[in-house]
Amino acid sequence: MTFAVARTRDEAHLYLDLHPCACGSVETTWDSGLVSAGDGLANRYSGTCESCGRPREYLFGLPERPVMPAGYPTFGGAEPSQLLDAGEWLWVADLTAGNVPADDAAEAHRTLSVATAAVEEVVKFIPPGADEVPDDGFWSQRGREMRAAEPGRFQLDRLLIVRDSYRDLAARHA
Repeated sequence: MTFAVARTRDEAHLYLDLHPCACGSVETTWDSGLVSAGDGLANRYSGTCESCGRPREYLFGLPERPVMPAGYPTFGGAEPSQLLDAGEWLWVADLTAGNVPADDAAEAHRTLSVATAAVEEVVKFIPPGADEVPDDGFWSQRGREMRAAEPGRFQLDRLLIVRDSYRDLAARHA
């Protein structure tokens, strides 16, 4: 059995935050570790929902080459995500950039760093020589809705402007 690859801990935790328990809560303390699954190994995240007590478990594939964290956040290597599609990454960037605290420079820097990294993840879906995210870069309902609402936001030139703007704002708060 093949599992979608979680390239890093940060990416796995973001995925878990975006997939709440059946009761709607994301409040779960996760334990993680390698487990034997099918013909190989998987990274298992398990915990108990703090709201309703249901057990929760996710299995993620392992990346071919480990991605070493290079600051916060480190979502993955050069390849596009298998967990979140391009639309979900842009949704995360929008949500995060819309919640930058005005009174805490360190937290503003951290928040804008997440928004910057999320836009960088969208860019990874654009093949070399292309100028926008292709159709196969959208597989979730949220991702397809983001693209349908504003397809021009997935053009490379626009994404790079947004990424650079978030990066510049983050640097001002460093």
